[in-house]
Amino acid sequence: MSVTRPSSEQVKAVALSLGIHLDDTKAEAYRVLLQPNFDAYDIVDELPDYLPAVKYPRGNSYKPTGEENKYSAWYVKTTITGAPGGKLAGKTVAIKDNVCVAGVPMMNGSPTMEGFVPTIDATIITRLLDAGATVAGKAVCEMFCFSGGSHTSASGPVHNPLRHGYSAGGSSSGSAALVAAGEVDLAIGGDQGGSIRMPASYCGIYGMKPTWGLVPYTGVMPIEVTIDHTGPMTSNVTDNALMLEVLAGPDGLDPRQHAGQAAKAYTELMKGGVKGMKIGVVKEGFGWPQSMPEVDAKVREAAQRLAKLGATVVEVSLPMHAVGPAIWLPIAAEGATQQMMKDNGYGFNYKGLFDTALIDFHNGWKKRADELSDTLKITMVLGEYFLQNHTGHYYGKAQNLSRQLKQAYDAALGDFDLLLMPTLPLTATPIPKPDASLEEIIQRAFEMLPNTCVTDITGHPAMSLPCGMVDGLPVGLMLIAKDYDEGTIYRAALAFEQSGDWKSF
Repeated sequence: MSVTRPSSEQVKAVALSLGIHLDDTKAEAYRVLLQPNFDAYDIVDELPDYLPAVKYPRGNSYKPTGEENKYSAWYVKTTITGAPGGKLAGKTVAIKDNVCVAGVPMMNGSPTMEGFVPTIDATIITRLLDAGATVAGKAVCEMFCFSGGSHTSASGPVHNPLRHGYSAGGSSSGSAALVAAGEVDLAIGGDQGGSIRMPASYCGIYGMKPTWGLVPYTGVMPIEVTIDHTGPMTSNVTDNALMLEVLAGPDGLDPRQHAGQAAKAYTELMKGGVKGMKIGVVKEGFGWPQSMPEVDAKVREAAQRLAKLGATVVEVSLPMHAVGPAIWLPIAAEGATQQMMKDNGYGFNYKGLFDTALIDFHNGWKKRADELSDTLKITMVLGEYFLQNHTGHYYGKAQNLSRQLKQAYDAALGDFDLLLMPTLPLTATPIPKPDASLEEIIQRAFEMLPNTCVTDITGHPAMSLPCGMVDGLPVGLMLIAKDYDEGTIYRAALAFEQSGDWKSF
């Protein structure tokens, strides 16, 4: 099948869209001269795509209802059985629904993606199955992953298992809820502004955002290549570390990775306790305008618990953390508007695996943009305003400032093994009602991310672990380490976990 050739009028119109003015004669000359180029495109069109093979047989998929989906956290259920043995043998895993699983429907929370069925497995899916895990299904995520609350998916809000009617957090909302409810052992989450750690905090589980590039993003629908992360969500530290052992390391397909990013024996590195460890409590991570004093107090109590376990815990000031969310915003808003939406997920200037079927299917959003969530639409309006009026200036400046922010973090981590702060400034909030105001919908989507979004642009590993309850809802403690030093985070997290039942703290 040959690619469609343009008419002279189409050549003229395309040129004009680029500011190039062609008269009829020149447009026809261009059309003729372009023909050999279209012949080359015919060759590319006829060649089979070069994609990884699917290794494991697929089970049937279905959408559960009623008691089988009482938190509205499942998009589809299925059963894909992995290898007969391995590190994750006997473990069930829920996959965030922005991750490609061949033969299993993928919606990414959006009606514009409904009906898409991937033909490839993301690298992390193959690695989970190779390690003996069983894929139990796809977990609901927020619409194109653009909400820190659990109220924006087209399939409906996801409920917090600890309190029905309250947010499970986002955008990995279903992943967190299913782990917290004990319906699966493990889950995959994604994180561009905190979307692993925010739902982990709201639901009282463990969520690790690894160092940028440590876990291959191949086969996961991109948002913005410089802030895309994927990682493990679990009910305990050991499973989290074990899961990262399986997920981490180069796959030869993700250009963000290099040979020095091999997985480590995190389940061994996490042993030894915190005695002698230096932990800096970041002053600027507390006292945000939306902070609950009870949450700040609970996290400070947790820091003192680590001190009693043998760590040296002192307060440290990291002034640039306070402006981190402002630096993150142009990257997230302009970058996602351009890459995820206008460029249909992948864009250009990127040497990795492209899911061309996803690109083609996702393109349909342009005719159905009114169906997108207000959280995504308002972000796109912001991003497009600055793209049209400032030509990427602020995106570029924010990327420059992100290097300065990273250097500030690196300097602090030169003095400390870990940095500590609240994962979120508040506990889970009520899910907005169907008739909620636009102001409430937007507030509940973005109010919780000032601490988490910062390490998405610095790339440092950061983990949320539950450290207590306020009025029956979990509080998350966030630990941040040097690049590729996830083992030190796990070491402190395990010591804290073993010190008692966090629900009683």
